[in-house]
Amino acid sequence: MYDFDHAPDRRATNSVKWAVQAGELPMWIADMDFRTAPAILTAMQKKISLGAFGYEAPGSDYFAAVATWYSEMHHAKPAPDWMLFATGVIPALSAIVRRMTQVGDNVLVQAPVYDIFYHSIENNGRRVCSSDLHDQDGQYHIDWADLEAKLAAPLTTMMILCNPHNPIGKVWSQAELEKIATLCLRHHVVLVADEIHGDLVWQGPDYTPVFSLPAPLHDNTISLVSPSKTFNVAALHAATVIVPDPALRAQVNRGLNTDEVAEPNLLAIPGTIAAYTQGAGWLRALRRQLAANAEQAKRFIAANLPEVKVINSTATYLMWLDVQAISTNAEKLASALRASTGLIVSAGSVYRGDGAHFLRLNFACPPAMLADGLNRLAKGIKLYQLA
Repeated sequence: MYDFDHAPDRRATNSVKWAVQAGELPMWIADMDFRTAPAILTAMQKKISLGAFGYEAPGSDYFAAVATWYSEMHHAKPAPDWMLFATGVIPALSAIVRRMTQVGDNVLVQAPVYDIFYHSIENNGRRVCSSDLHDQDGQYHIDWADLEAKLAAPLTTMMILCNPHNPIGKVWSQAELEKIATLCLRHHVVLVADEIHGDLVWQGPDYTPVFSLPAPLHDNTISLVSPSKTFNVAALHAATVIVPDPALRAQVNRGLNTDEVAEPNLLAIPGTIAAYTQGAGWLRALRRQLAANAEQAKRFIAANLPEVKVINSTATYLMWLDVQAISTNAEKLASALRASTGLIVSAGSVYRGDGAHFLRLNFACPPAMLADGLNRLAKGIKLYQLA
């Protein structure tokens, strides 16, 4: 019913991912090479056909669509008055960091983690405090003693959680989330959860939205959600900030409006409503394709690159590849792969922690394109080893 075998040609279309040289294959940035759900295209086309684009604000239909989606897809329904509109997860995160912390404060993360978190912290004069995750036999774990010690530090005022976690693809269990939230509450640290990959669990138990944790734990949380990764609509610039506690929500709302990141563009509202009211069938088909692609990649790597270890994951379309048997300098290896084969992957070093031993590969593309990328990966690594 949906076409996951052909990729739109996005060269020369202002695409960040596809601003590449002839013959190069980008498999780095978290942007899928699939057309989005047909219902979203129809809603956008209808909006454009109106021919008049004045100021807009999200109404009850927008927030009802978000609430119903989380109820039906994740069995966790946020109250409509918990929600605020924002122009994206990262603009919202940066505004929240500025509003809810002070210059010089510690903001805790769990490295290796999405590199833009560091920008939101450091560009605003705050300090990164990482409780690093530890890889044990292809599975990452939290060092609970280290996490609590760093949350208890007097200057730590906020924790940014990636749920599910990018780049490792881990889905945190409800028990783990409750333990994290309990520690944050105990030490008066606001917990902010980036849940942009929450819809992309393609194997095993679903993710648990942080806003669904029991009170009083959820009263100390801010959840950031968006259709952008789910439906490949990052340029839609639409996200929802979910804050159960009214006092905390008032502070967040002031921060979003002070930074002018609370007003939608002309397609944000109809695009989001269409995604959340008519996109479930497309998402189910996408998850099946992602599971098949992940299996395709794992089989190829096991057969052709036994020195590369694939970290176990059940979510996102980002594969975390342990390449330390080949190189402990991921940036050097990624550059060599691009130079020798045209394959562009992310060097894990940008995610900090143990990332210098890893590459991140985006496998959300048609199977034939994935096969091309995997062949380039094998060729490039062999050339690197011979050099």
